[in-house]
Amino acid sequence: MASRHRVVDHIVGHLAASGVSHIFGVDGANIEDLYDATHFRDDITAVLAKHEFSAAAMADGYSRSGAGIGVVAATSGGGCLNTVPGLGESLASRVPVLALIGQAPTALDGRGAFQDTSGRNGALDAHALFSAVSVYCRRVVSARDILTALPEALAAARTGGPAVLLLPKDIQQADLGEPTNGKVNGIPVGAQLSDPGPLAAALREAAGPITIIAGEQVARDDARAELERLRATLRARIATVPDAKDVAGTPGLGSSSALGVSGVMGHPGVATAVARSALCLLVGTRMTVTARAGLDDALSTVPTYSIGSAAPYLPCTHVHADDLRGSLALLTQALSGHGRPAHVRVPDTVLRSELRPPPHNGPGVRYRDAMAVLDDVLPAGTDIVVDAGNIGASAIHYLGARRDGRFVVALGMGGMGYSFGAGIGMTFARGGRTVVIAGDGSFFMHGMEIHTALQYRLPITFLLFDNHAHAMCVTREQTFYGDRYSYNRFGPSHLGPGLAAMFPGLPSLGVDDIGQLPAALQLALDDDGPSVISIECSADEIPPFAAFLNRSATPHTEENRTHVAARA
Repeated sequence: MASRHRVVDHIVGHLAASGVSHIFGVDGANIEDLYDATHFRDDITAVLAKHEFSAAAMADGYSRSGAGIGVVAATSGGGCLNTVPGLGESLASRVPVLALIGQAPTALDGRGAFQDTSGRNGALDAHALFSAVSVYCRRVVSARDILTALPEALAAARTGGPAVLLLPKDIQQADLGEPTNGKVNGIPVGAQLSDPGPLAAALREAAGPITIIAGEQVARDDARAELERLRATLRARIATVPDAKDVAGTPGLGSSSALGVSGVMGHPGVATAVARSALCLLVGTRMTVTARAGLDDALSTVPTYSIGSAAPYLPCTHVHADDLRGSLALLTQALSGHGRPAHVRVPDTVLRSELRPPPHNGPGVRYRDAMAVLDDVLPAGTDIVVDAGNIGASAIHYLGARRDGRFVVALGMGGMGYSFGAGIGMTFARGGRTVVIAGDGSFFMHGMEIHTALQYRLPITFLLFDNHAHAMCVTREQTFYGDRYSYNRFGPSHLGPGLAAMFPGLPSLGVDDIGQLPAALQLALDDDGPSVISIECSADEIPPFAAFLNRSATPHTEENRTHVAARA
């Protein structure tokens, strides 16, 4: 039997002692010792994915659930390279993730070894590569280095983003001597509580209504309750950025004061509310272009303040706060009692208006109708994970987060297929029902992770909107290129019945009429394991996406099957 005091045993024990319950990855020769170490523990589970991108998405979804740092493990060569887009998403969205990357043994560095990524003698340089998609990257070159490298990596990840440890196989197998008994060596860097004084002073002086726009750091720091107490103190209206729909404005978290979502897939009333405000407060968001589209004019005329771990991309007065839970609590305390603002007032009602895509009469289920059924049927506590594309825009715009549920969408990089892995990570972390909403384009990239959900009997319902195309690209062809051709339409598919035949025991069916969806959805939700519904829809329906609306080109409102096929 192998020694129980190896570097990999220390890593696994340290992670378990830090509260990590799952490691997501794909096994291989240069990471197999980590799986071996995990096998001998009952407090941490190694989950086998079908693809390393999805394993990275699982770690990302686990982290966004609020369970703590997500961990992804990958072997050398193509295996570790497959994690790069997933880590890029975590970096752009500031999601705490730890990546454990196997490498060839150090004795083979620069000597033509298979999958050598040492950077020596012309080999690919993994340190340079992963440094570009992480907040911390270190190649561990001696066994004792892990005693400092692992705590440093975890502390760096907690600041928001992925940390990477490059682990040659001989280092993983090296004996550390005395067992660590799972004790954590090293103390994470403590988060700094900001001084809320300048921000409190500005809020006290505000003469009129206040609008809050909340972002992804509220979720990362689990500061939802603290944000709602601040909103109530200020009697403010509140909006969220698209990838933070569940942090505010949901039942129990200020729903009566909710403006909806800001940005390119958002609700026009947000801009109206901001323009009428005496002050706009950004909480935990950098306000990317996706989040602030349509708001620039309003924000340029209204005093704008920000609190969070990173300054926004637009000009404003920013207060640094690594820990929003503590900082928002201090701010609310400073604005209570004798410090309560005297001149703020409840804003005039701004109705939550929706974007208005042109009507579409082609075959299949309309996006808005499907979201209305989901809104009626999905119970409280359901976690929702949404993928990129037309259906993603529709879910962000039309479908509200459930009470006590999470609503996750990856807009840092917008990688298609993210939802399949992220939904699995979310479910491992929270244990309740997860609903994944994705298009057929995303399914064809990473949908085989449905088999992973089946293998682990996870309660996930996959809703696959099948419009036989990369439909957002079809919309762009129609809107911006005169609809002269289409590279982005697929041949026909029947995903629901096909998956039922492929995976015995998987409840999976197809829906091509909106009247069939409520019963099908209820059956899927009632099953205690994974289930699939494929929903026939149209690639020619324009989604609620501001960039596609009010264009001079006339969008198609009927299914168009006469396109000239693009040449490969």
